[in-house]
Amino acid sequence: MSKIQEFNELHSAKELLFIGNAWDLLSALTLEKVGFKAIGTTSWGIANSLGYADGELIDFDRHLAIIKTIANNVKIPVSADIEAGYGQDQKTILENVLRTADVGVAGINIEDYLKKQKGLRNLKEHCNLLAEMRTMLDNHGYKNFYINARTDTYFQLQNPFMETMNRAKAFVESGASGIFIPGLTDDEEIREITLNIDAPINLLSLPELTDCNKLKELGVKRFSFGNALSDKIISYLNMNAYQLQEKQNTAFLYEN
Repeated sequence: MSKIQEFNELHSAKELLFIGNAWDLLSALTLEKVGFKAIGTTSWGIANSLGYADGELIDFDRHLAIIKTIANNVKIPVSADIEAGYGQDQKTILENVLRTADVGVAGINIEDYLKKQKGLRNLKEHCNLLAEMRTMLDNHGYKNFYINARTDTYFQLQNPFMETMNRAKAFVESGASGIFIPGLTDDEEIREITLNIDAPINLLSLPELTDCNKLKELGVKRFSFGNALSDKIISYLNMNAYQLQEKQNTAFLYEN
């Protein structure tokens, strides 16, 4: 079975797919070792590891090199977070998607939030992009490559529910494999969306949204923690670095 087939099957299994978000090879290998069944890269975590903020500020080649290193060194499927595609035009975005597929990942996250200007990409334009993406991937031997279409409606709009529903349905009709809705936390809205969208729904961990078992009952098929783990690791690193400088003593590093 190919990684693409395996990854698709994880989304149709009885159990919710709890995906581990990695930002470098060590984090990816650790997540694989403890039993996560798939890795999703976190653009935020990768950016931080290179000294940048999130938002396509890294050269795409540098970003893709880390994704490739992860994909080449774990045995489980990898999905690549490529934000909005690292391009200002459709041609560049499609080229970057194909380059990402070529490094051995089983899928991508692609979002509708514009990086160089405010707001969401026009619905018709984004649907056209997804349709072209699906055709291109199929034509290059990547049939069923997992396109996780992210919509940032809950981060960008005042009353996002209906627009989210409209976008999700349109994205699926345009070739998306699944829909990623970060910021969606209300139980009733989650249930309504999972019942009415004919594709797996992926949600993002937030302080008020943490329980895989509860989300499974609401119909969610995939759950990710994004940059939360990388942020926690960075916080721990900062705390220990401050202690070293303050104490001028390394003894605490050897305590259990």
